[in-house]
Amino acid sequence: MNDTQQGESFCGKVSRQIKNYKWREIFTWQLLKTLLMGQGLSALICGTAVTSQYLASTWNLDVPMLQSFINYTLLFFTYTTALLFRTGDGNILQILKTKWWKYILLGLADVEANYAVVKAYQYTTLTSIQLLDCFIIPVLMILSWFFLKARYRIVHYVAVCVCLAGVGAMVGADLIAGRDQGSTSNILLGDGLVILSASLYAISNVCQEYTVKNRSRMEFLGMLGLFGMLISGIQLGILEHAQIANIQWTWQIVLLLSGFGLCMYALYSCMPLVVKLTSATAVNLSLLTADLFSLFCGLFLFQYSFSGLYILSLVTIMVGFITFNAVPTPSPPTESVCEEGGYDNQGAELDEEGQKLC
Repeated sequence: MNDTQQGESFCGKVSRQIKNYKWREIFTWQLLKTLLMGQGLSALICGTAVTSQYLASTWNLDVPMLQSFINYTLLFFTYTTALLFRTGDGNILQILKTKWWKYILLGLADVEANYAVVKAYQYTTLTSIQLLDCFIIPVLMILSWFFLKARYRIVHYVAVCVCLAGVGAMVGADLIAGRDQGSTSNILLGDGLVILSASLYAISNVCQEYTVKNRSRMEFLGMLGLFGMLISGIQLGILEHAQIANIQWTWQIVLLLSGFGLCMYALYSCMPLVVKLTSATAVNLSLLTADLFSLFCGLFLFQYSFSGLYILSLVTIMVGFITFNAVPTPSPPTESVCEEGGYDNQGAELDEEGQKLC
């Protein structure tokens, strides 16, 4: 058999495999729902980015701790208050008795992750932040391997590489457009802050996945709201009291701060739902499109120039995300917990009579 025949034989075999592949088992309603919900989260992140940019560029207002404090306060009044009315193990007092120190560490990690990435803009460039922020993906995979017992296959690593290639296309478009914004006063410090932020976000997200799959979404958000509000409030008083005292309050500033707070609140409220459907790693792969959404908004709001690389980046990230979710990630069964007066962990097993097993 000559080389031409071998080539035709190989192409024919690949063609038959593609034709016979069970595509309906991949492109399911579950995958479509996960994809749409993930892009909804990216749109919310885009909302926080746009409002923050307006605050900084138009009103010269840089108060990241105040913005975080608004979000945690909304979580507190919604979810922490709800925990007060629960009974049994789901009551806030019962949770604090046994796990108070764990949720303090969780709140600290989440607050400082938000603060570190904002501070990084003062020392390094936008390109560095976009690239190094992807550090959250390998950290998440490592933490999930050890603490959540997730077991990844070759296809998952390939999918992650495809998603990161999409980010590379986006960064390349920014460089070509001359949008490498940011300071270069201390690049090493700025890059270190981005890596620190990504690592802390990874810790927070792994804790989120464990809690929403084994305890409840209400518990996670309620405790994060409680300790996040306390920690960010203290940090706000120490670091930003002077800036807040000098704010010339206008309806535009109030509207932008409210818009940021509502977008962040919706992001925190909805993200556990998507994490429960998939995993923290899959959700963060989906969130890689958030910067692209911000760039698309910038075409209309901030007169950015368009590049075909943005479309290429979006398609590449979507292909990587679909590939990652096409093959299930083997993991041990969740340890679902029954909570009186407000059980919301739908992952519980049922006995023969249809009753939830504790």
